[in-house]
Amino acid sequence: MNDMKSYYSRMNLPEPIVPAVQAVRLLKGQTALVTGANSGIGRAIAIALGRAGANVIVNYVARPEDAEEVAAEIRSHGQGAMIVHADVSDEAQVQAMFAAAVREFGTIDILASNAGMERNAPFHEMTVAQWDAVMNVNLRGGFLCAREAVREFLRRGVRPEVSVAAGKIIFTSSVHEVIPWAGHVNYAASKGGLMLMMKSLAQEVAEKRIRVNSIAPGAIRTPINAAAWSTAEAYAELMKLVPYKRIGEVEEIGRAAVWLASDFTDYLVGTTLFIDGGMTLYPGFETGG
Repeated sequence: MNDMKSYYSRMNLPEPIVPAVQAVRLLKGQTALVTGANSGIGRAIAIALGRAGANVIVNYVARPEDAEEVAAEIRSHGQGAMIVHADVSDEAQVQAMFAAAVREFGTIDILASNAGMERNAPFHEMTVAQWDAVMNVNLRGGFLCAREAVREFLRRGVRPEVSVAAGKIIFTSSVHEVIPWAGHVNYAASKGGLMLMMKSLAQEVAEKRIRVNSIAPGAIRTPINAAAWSTAEAYAELMKLVPYKRIGEVEEIGRAAVWLASDFTDYLVGTTLFIDGGMTLYPGFETGG
């Protein structure tokens, strides 16, 4: 939060009111695996789940020191944490990651499938390598991790002492699962595919008491999109797309993940939760188009 204050001060912007929320241990006794958890939204999700009482497996593919920092933060709140290197697009590495997590904690109750990437280019210049890189991480990676999670949930079944569900899967999608994005065709296609994978999987496994949902962030202040918010001019341009007139903070996504993983949302199945300040309201039409 101190970083957020200094950012808005440097930008000479009014600081948004993001309510402080006391950590509630809604996930006590559970274990979560978060992919792409060493930075940005994944980091915030991992820390929020830990603060809510879950043990957390912190997945990373680069910068292990950042992953260890996240794990240390989780441990400081009294929860277990381990870091695991795995490329989510590699089947063997994903299977090894889940096996290591089960050995360490006995089972997994929550999967936050967050790892994602962009490789942007005009469509006519986009290479097969750029297309495949995004699809392999954003869509194939989601499939591989969700498949291992479902296998573990089915093996173990419901543990009523910790949750009324056998397991929870939360995908990190994007507003671009519904909003077209010129110049980012591979990314938008991956998120559109993720949306229908999520819904189809939710339909298939709901009777097994496995809940599958997505979070779709809009404009969130992360290093990956710094060009869109790091100057006053860029920020003003970005706000044309956000009716609520402020950028989102990663902690807001983390709190939403805790809510989706908790029994408070046990009847929420196959839904995308848009956290976007109204971006999906298409603000270009706010004056009638």
